Amino acid sequence: MANIRSGSAKYEGLGKDGQGHVSTESGALDNQPYGFSTRFEDEPGTNPEELIAAAHASCFTMALSFALARAGHERGTLSTTAKVTLEKDGDGFKVSRSDLTLTGEVAGIEKAEFETLANEAKANCPISKLLDAEISLDTTFEG
Repeated sequence: MANIRSGSAKYEGLGKDGQGHVSTESGALDNQPYGFSTRFEDEPGTNPEELIAAAHASCFTMALSFALARAGHERGTLSTTAKVTLEKDGDGFKVSRSDLTLTGEVAGIEKAEFETLANEAKANCPISKLLDAEISLDTTFEG
């Protein structure tokens, strides 16, 4: 069964002078501004890399949560930050990496099992599979 979700973007004007808005089907984002200044400067609004980072952090964290539940663990808290790197690539740019930082507190699990399940989730969450970039994982286990 395929699960299809959508997002949309509109950009008015061209290049640095343009300004865009991005929305999601669910309405979680509704006409959020983006453009050159939100991507390469510190203006308020969002940018594609920030959205990818949020998608990667949430996807990985959910994948790990389900893996922990399948392994018989019932209680825990997981917190993940993803930092997505955009860098120059020839005449354009590319997303070269996503660095995940995870803090987890899970009752009744050893650190080694936690890290094994976390690395499996990193490799197998759908967003990790989508990204053609290096993905690192730094874990903090608070057993």
